[in-house]
Amino acid sequence: MSNIEKATSRRAALLVTTVGALLSPLMVSSINVGLPTIGEDLAMNAILLSWVATATLLAAAMFLIPAGRIADIYGRKRIFTYGMITYTAASAISAISISGTMLIAARVLQGIGGAMIFSTAAAILISVFPPKDRGRVLGINAAAVYTGFSVGPFVGGLLTQYLGWRSIFWANVLLGLIIITLIFWKLKGEWAEAKGEKFDIIGSIVYSLTLVAMMYGFALLPELPGIGLIIVGALGIVAFVKWEMKVKSPVLDVRLFRNNMVFTLSNLAALISYSATYAVSFLLSLYLQYIKGLDPQDAGLVLVAAPVMQAIFSPFAGRLSDKIEPRIVASAGMGLTVIGLIFFIFLNQTTSLWFIILGLIVLGSGFALFSSPNTNAVMSSADKKFYGVAAGTISTMRQIGMMFSMGVVIAIFTVYIGHVQITPEYYPSFLRSIHMAFIIFAVFCFGGIFASLARGKIR
Repeated sequence: MSNIEKATSRRAALLVTTVGALLSPLMVSSINVGLPTIGEDLAMNAILLSWVATATLLAAAMFLIPAGRIADIYGRKRIFTYGMITYTAASAISAISISGTMLIAARVLQGIGGAMIFSTAAAILISVFPPKDRGRVLGINAAAVYTGFSVGPFVGGLLTQYLGWRSIFWANVLLGLIIITLIFWKLKGEWAEAKGEKFDIIGSIVYSLTLVAMMYGFALLPELPGIGLIIVGALGIVAFVKWEMKVKSPVLDVRLFRNNMVFTLSNLAALISYSATYAVSFLLSLYLQYIKGLDPQDAGLVLVAAPVMQAIFSPFAGRLSDKIEPRIVASAGMGLTVIGLIFFIFLNQTTSLWFIILGLIVLGSGFALFSSPNTNAVMSSADKKFYGVAAGTISTMRQIGMMFSMGVVIAIFTVYIGHVQITPEYYPSFLRSIHMAFIIFAVFCFGGIFASLARGKIR
C-alpha cells in the first residue's frame, strides 16, 4: 500500500470510528434527561428507571471481550459494521416501546450492538496509525465521545420537551444509518491479526454469566439473594481465570494481566474512574428536575458543563500523553475528579446552579485528563494480535465501572427510597441518597489515584 493510500485509509478509519464513538454517549446522556418523562409515561418506579440506564451497560459488558476476540479472528471492520446495524435496529425498537419491559429489552439489544462498536473502534485506530500518532487519534476519538455527552443532555432535553422521549431514539436511528453509509462508502480494508485461531465459547459463556450474576446481585442489595449472587459472581471469576489459563485459544489471555503491570493497573484505574463518575449525570438529572424544578431542556443545559470540558481537553490530554508518561497525566486528572465529586456531597434544596456548574467543570476537566492518556497506556502496552481484546478489555472496565456506579445507586435507592416513584414526600430521602452516593464515589476515586500512579512506565 502506497503512502497516499495509507493516509487515505487512516483518515477514513478516523472518520468512521469517531462518528461511531459519538453515537452511544449521545444516547446515554440524552436518555438520562428523558428518564423522568419516560417514568411518567410508562409508569416506571425509581428502580425500573435505573434499569433503563443499566440494562445497556450490562449487555455491553457481557459481550465486549467476546466481541473483541471475534473481531481479532474474523475482522474488526466486519464486527464494527454488524454492531452499528444492531444498535440502529435496537434504537428503532426502543422508539416504539409500549411498556417498561419492552424498553429495557430493547436497551439490552442496544448494549450488544454497542459492545461490537466499542470493542473494535480503538483497535481499528491502533491497527492503522503508527505509535507516534496513537495518543493524538485516541484523543480525537475520546473528544467525540465527550462531544456526544456534551450535546446529549441539551438535545435530549430539547427533543423530550418538544417531540417526546421517543424522538431521542429516532434521532439515533438516523445517526446510525449515516454511520452505516460511511462504513460502506469510506472504510476500506480489514484487520484480523488472529485470523485462523479458535473462539473460546465456553470461556465467553462463563464470563458473561459471571457479570450478570454480579450486576443483578448489586441490584438486589442489601437483601440476602443479592449477596448470594455476588458470591456466585466472584466464584465465576475464579472459574473463568482457571479456564482461560488452560485453554489453547482463550477469549481473554490472562497473561495480559499477569505479565503486564501497565496493562493491569491501567485497566484497574479505568474501572475505578468510571465507577466513581458514571452515575453523576443520572443523579444530577433527577436532582435538577425533581428538587430544583427545571424542565428537561434546562436540566440538559446545566449537565452540558462536564462533557464540554471533556471534549475540549481530551485531544490536548491525548497529545500530552505522547510526550509525557500517561500515568502522570491520568493520575493528575483523577485527582481533579475527586475534587469535582466532593462538590456534590453538599447538594441541598437551596444549592445554586452556578455551584453545580462549577463542580461539573472541575469534574469534566479531570476526567478529560484521565481518559485518553489511560487508553493510550492500555493499547500501547498490548501486542498487535491482541488489539481487539485490549480495546474490548478497557471498554469492559468502562462498562463494569458504569454498572458498578449504577449498582451503587440502585442499592442506595433501595435502602433509602424503596420501590416507589419519586414524589415530593420522598424528596428528603432522595437527597440523602445523593449525599451517600457522592461520598462513596469520592472515596473510591481517591483510592484510584494510587492505582494510576503505580502502573509504571510504557516508554
